[in-house]
Amino acid sequence: MLKHPDQRVVVLMDVSNLYHSAKNLYKARVNFREVLKTAISGRKFIRAVAYVIRTEEGEAGMFFEALQRIGIEIKMKDLQIFAGGAKKGDWDVGMTVDAIKFSDVTDALVIVSGDGDFTYLLEYLKATKGCRLEVIAFGRTASARLKEAADEFVDLDESPEKFLLRNKQ
Repeated sequence: MLKHPDQRVVVLMDVSNLYHSAKNLYKARVNFREVLKTAISGRKFIRAVAYVIRTEEGEAGMFFEALQRIGIEIKMKDLQIFAGGAKKGDWDVGMTVDAIKFSDVTDALVIVSGDGDFTYLLEYLKATKGCRLEVIAFGRTASARLKEAADEFVDLDESPEKFLLRNKQ
């Protein structure tokens, strides 16, 4: 199945995964406006959800507002801090549940993450649903199995000037 203008598209964004990839690979920030535009690709936009972790610093308020201004809904969780000082914050299960729910109302589901744990989700959806499954991530940090499981993989590394915002020096 190819992309066409009548397809309904839902975009689910693992913000932490993209943030850390952009920071580690390029010392830059992600241009989520361009990522969203690429994910939609001229199709019928149903919904975009960004899964974010609220950190102790709480400095991300302006970033979250910017995402909302471009049409991205925010789902937020607090960072978990364990007794020994270890920290954990991910949305894998929440994104997976939402993807399964949205797969019934969309023609194309776009996962914006390179996290290999989502391979199982794509394999399940391919076996049970009829929607197109696309992945957008930085190819150098994305799971090879995830790329293979997708109907299409968009590699942000191929156009870093389009998908990154350089930090001010």
